[in-house]
Amino acid sequence: MNEIILEIKHLKKYYGKTVGVEDISLKLNKGDIYGFIGPNGAGKSTTIRCIIGLINITNGDIFFNGKKIDKDDTSIKEKIGYLPSEINLYEDLTIKELFDYHALFYKKDLSKRRKELSKLLKIDESKRIDDLSLGNLKKVGIVLSLMHEPELLILDEPTSGLDPIMQSVFHNILLEEQKKGTTILYSSHVLSEVSSLCNKIGFIKNGIIIKEDTIENINKNDYNYLTISSSDIEKIKKELNLTIKEENNNTAKFISDIEINTLLKILSKYNIEKLLIENISLEDLFEEYYK
Repeated sequence: MNEIILEIKHLKKYYGKTVGVEDISLKLNKGDIYGFIGPNGAGKSTTIRCIIGLINITNGDIFFNGKKIDKDDTSIKEKIGYLPSEINLYEDLTIKELFDYHALFYKKDLSKRRKELSKLLKIDESKRIDDLSLGNLKKVGIVLSLMHEPELLILDEPTSGLDPIMQSVFHNILLEEQKKGTTILYSSHVLSEVSSLCNKIGFIKNGIIIKEDTIENINKNDYNYLTISSSDIEKIKKELNLTIKEENNNTAKFISDIEINTLLKILSKYNIEKLLIENISLEDLFEEYYK
């Protein structure tokens, strides 16, 4: 039985009359790397800030290990790591001073993991924060999010600013974390990363998760473009209940996740003039959902 680490139930967040998140529900099991994808303004960062208690929730509940998250409960925060999309740190400190200060918030010794991560990411702890490039700031942020060995790691556009070599190192770190049982919420615009790292994805649009599935299903072409020409097209559209990409007279092109044998059984009831099935990728799905 899968162990649920993070569960969100009907999360809503409004800024006055402006919608930040309309209705988000999701579950992350132990060891999941969950790709949280969508365009700017879809509600990804708002959801993340609600999880870690940076902003108040309008409605809904968030549970960590079955316990409802209270933004003032430090015992929960000790088990969560967070890497924001933009890194803002104390500029007058050295990296060593910052890491030492960060370690004071935890009751356990963080020195071993800190040294491991600094070595992997090639961090010189003697450098001052205000002298760091964007990429080196991001590397410092990665260590801060991971050095206390969190059970849940929340990443918001984590590779922006990293060069390709460091991106590869970082991805390997995440895969090792997954092997240890760390659960990761991975928000990114880089679909190639999501496809290679994540085992589940959720498409978010206008504050709602519009589609959720496993990367395995998408990669094994369970998703297709399905083009049907039929005099019964209206009946077919109603029964299939799929997203329609294009339609013209008696022809419709769908985005389909229906298993082929099941699809053929459904269509056997109708007069089919033409049927075309084409493979669809994660990039294609993203483009279709966010037109």
